[in-house]
Amino acid sequence: MNRRDFVKKKMVVSTALGLGGAGVLSASEWSPEKEQKPFKLNYAPHLGMFKESAGNDPIDQLNFMADMGFTAFEDNEMKGRDQSLQEKMAKTMMERGISMGVFVAHEIYWDKPNLASGDMSLREKFLKEIKESIEVAKRVNAKWITVVPGHVDLRLRKGYQTANVIESLKQACSLLEPHGLTMVLEPLNFRNHPGLFLTDSPQAFEICKSVDSPSCKILFDIYHQQIQEGNLIPNIDACWDEIGYFQVGDNPGRNEPTTGEINYKNVFKHIHSKGFTGIVGMEHGNSIEGKKGEQAVIEAYRITDSF
Repeated sequence: MNRRDFVKKKMVVSTALGLGGAGVLSASEWSPEKEQKPFKLNYAPHLGMFKESAGNDPIDQLNFMADMGFTAFEDNEMKGRDQSLQEKMAKTMMERGISMGVFVAHEIYWDKPNLASGDMSLREKFLKEIKESIEVAKRVNAKWITVVPGHVDLRLRKGYQTANVIESLKQACSLLEPHGLTMVLEPLNFRNHPGLFLTDSPQAFEICKSVDSPSCKILFDIYHQQIQEGNLIPNIDACWDEIGYFQVGDNPGRNEPTTGEINYKNVFKHIHSKGFTGIVGMEHGNSIEGKKGEQAVIEAYRITDSF
């Protein structure tokens, strides 16, 4: 499934990343072959982010990520990959000390109602896909799966839609809890994904409190919430108890930290200070093409992780 189109890399005319500051690797210090120290947080790249440096093979890319100090990995498309590749990737991650992050657990309805509608056939389809995802999660040692409730149902008042979503999620939790798996609900911004049911962190917080299960938490995507509501650190604090996973992307552009308006060093410092030991998914593109851009991504995380 093609969940996002943001991964298409963009050429820019300037490398205005502020790469001369503290914590930046110089050209003589950085190389694809030189292992780097781990980061303070578990940042998770995705396939394709370093393909110019590591090549197209997923196993080579995972090894490159580990060599560069990354301790996690996420793959929205994992569920659709061949089982043999899933097993090879899981083996590599285990050998290299990489934790598996999220993958998308079900078909996302971007332009028509799904869970909000209360349609029993759609609910059963969703629960079937959750069961399938449990098997994939066990195969790749994943603890988190991404769930997006889909489009609003304009025929129903918001309260009914919310009740329908909560009931579907409760039934999914009954499947997930015995396996210690957590679905993370991702609110998405109105600009990139107009018309979706789940958009705000307070809304996700309310739903998770209502579902009341360790298997239902929030995926707080900082890029989406900067656009949707801003006020990032206070909103993170307000729903901290229900946050299970973070994702990252700067705004505007949805590229690596330091390329936009978000002060990621402060945000990462705050998350770290609260004791977060989970995964921070790098769900963004590279602002510059080629190996130079891949080095810029690594340097950006070195800068913002140097708190």
